[in-house]
Amino acid sequence: MRYYLISGERSGDLHGGNLVRALKLNDHAGVFRGFGGEHMEQAGVQLKVHYRELAFMGLAELITNATKIKRYIRKCKDDILTFKPDVIILIDYGGFNLQIAKFGKKHGIKVFYYIPPKYWAWYQNRALWLKPHVDKLFVILPFEKDFFKKFDWECDYVGNPVLDAVKVHVADQQFLIRNNLHQDRKIIALLPGSRKQELKTIIPLMIEVVKKFPDHQFAIAAVSNLDQTAYSAMNELANVRLIFEDTYNLLQHASAAIVTSGTATLETALFEVPQVVVYKANPISYWLAKWMIKVPFISLVNLIAGREVVKELIQSKATPENVTEELTKMLEDNTYRQAMVAGYNQIIKTLDAGSASENAAALMVKYLKEDI
Repeated sequence: MRYYLISGERSGDLHGGNLVRALKLNDHAGVFRGFGGEHMEQAGVQLKVHYRELAFMGLAELITNATKIKRYIRKCKDDILTFKPDVIILIDYGGFNLQIAKFGKKHGIKVFYYIPPKYWAWYQNRALWLKPHVDKLFVILPFEKDFFKKFDWECDYVGNPVLDAVKVHVADQQFLIRNNLHQDRKIIALLPGSRKQELKTIIPLMIEVVKKFPDHQFAIAAVSNLDQTAYSAMNELANVRLIFEDTYNLLQHASAAIVTSGTATLETALFEVPQVVVYKANPISYWLAKWMIKVPFISLVNLIAGREVVKELIQSKATPENVTEELTKMLEDNTYRQAMVAGYNQIIKTLDAGSASENAAALMVKYLKEDI
């Protein structure tokens, strides 16, 4: 069968690559094409567009880049008609993929959504719009199944691909040596995100915090697809190392972490690293998001747990003083650390349903064969 996959972000590319490998086990003759990145390409997807051309963050940024986004939507639609897939598999990236879902159904192509938009957070009624344009929905958070059921939609909970990735991670025994990190000094991991808009607001905050801990070593989880000048201010600090494309090994050695909200908060929890979540955005984007958001937390850790497991410092609360206070508590208060890790362990039990990629792939091929 012929599969067209679309991911517009880094994490979606990772999960898309794992999904393609699992699909190949169920469909040895499968042919794959789409929008994505290195992980999907290495798994065997012929890329039409790399996600780095699509990575916009925040409502304000989406508005200012509307013309560019429309151009890529048209390119995607034209490529789908040329490729003639049996199914379009959408991976997260809501705004873009909603347009493609509608287009696919209009042209009689099966549409599967793996990791659907976070409608439980905002735009909840859009679940009603999504339903007639998507044939099958594969969710990765347990509470999503109940959410979509409220809209009379039975979806498949397949497990969580982030947990899968952490489970199969193989530690690099030379990590500390390669990155000039000292084994006898605590490491604080800095995870500022993978989009340039995130780094513009978070890096200055992290720099001020680092300055308050001159005796600790910090390591920033850097990504190679961004202009490296985004990290240039960090290079001026003697106790900071840049770690490119190796976040999991960094988390394995970290005593604590400062994390920008997103998938990274869950990854940090799965490695049982105490963390403080920080988030700052363009004021307009933040105001619009605050007006529309429907959930009490922004981190996946707290959302899955249904309570505050980790401290969230958002916008005006994301100050060097507040982050420093929380980081000190995580490093020095063992009872506080243990309580956070206990919360993490409960989250792991909640998420674990086997391999999300393998579960989703097996169901996808099954559903496609049933219609042949």
